[in-house]
Amino acid sequence: MNDLIKKCLLFGSGLIVLGVIIFCTKMFYSECLANEIQAEQTKPIEQNNSNVFINISQIPFPKELDFCGERVPLENPEVRERAEREFYLLLQQQGQLALYLKRAGRFFPIYERIIKEMNLPDDLKYLSVAESALFQSRSSANAFGLWQFMEATARNHGLRIDKFVDERAHVEKSTLAALTYLAGGYRTFGSWALTAAAYNMGRTGVRNAMNRQNVDNYYDLFLNQETSRFVFRIVIIKELMKNAKKYGIDFSEDELYSFGKTRTVTVNGAIPNLVDWAASHNNLLKDVRLLNPWILTNELPNGKWEIMIYDK
Repeated sequence: MNDLIKKCLLFGSGLIVLGVIIFCTKMFYSECLANEIQAEQTKPIEQNNSNVFINISQIPFPKELDFCGERVPLENPEVRERAEREFYLLLQQQGQLALYLKRAGRFFPIYERIIKEMNLPDDLKYLSVAESALFQSRSSANAFGLWQFMEATARNHGLRIDKFVDERAHVEKSTLAALTYLAGGYRTFGSWALTAAAYNMGRTGVRNAMNRQNVDNYYDLFLNQETSRFVFRIVIIKELMKNAKKYGIDFSEDELYSFGKTRTVTVNGAIPNLVDWAASHNNLLKDVRLLNPWILTNELPNGKWEIMIYDK
């Protein structure tokens, strides 16, 4: 019995010694890590583009901003504060900004071509970024697509929506519809800032607010929070995307997203099985559905269809 007690005491003593060693080791490495972190934090911030996100306070706010050639009155402190809010918030989202730039490689060439054909300001393409982040998203209010059309507005502008297709997700058709709507808004308001605000909250809402408040300038209007921020968000997105390298993000052309090598096939009639149709063109169903997000099912009824496929 005595031998057993002695063994237990020896074993317990060993555990205590081992515990002390482990504790001291942890304390030593913790102190080393703390010193390393402190040294890193006290290092001077290098003033170059690769470190631009390290300290946002060191990034100068732009002296001038404009939207479609209309100057933002930054001399107004309240206006400047609203612009700075969007500027600094988006600077914290460098991953999101990177995705804006990459997705722009896929969609901006289409936007720019249609904008040029319609003789409209190039800045309008940034409205789509503010609306959808250049993603075929659906909002809680059921607005859908790159331009976030509501169903009724989309139908009024010639977009087809049924159980087979939703052309709000058709890049070219939805872009043409959105730009047509914006051009009509400019004819109504004579201001691109008010036109963009009306895109967000509706022309009637903006007109009623202007009449109630007896003002004719977006920057003087008291609006709901979303619309109050909307134009500033577009303006700041434009600033950061046009000057991305200045703000620390620099992609080469081949790093941007694109549709790849594609061609468009015209189909006159029905497609009863899109899987078989895709296979007959050396594509997968996945290829066809991703290139043509406006197609909602794996079949199409009788009609004339322009379907993008990979040119393999």
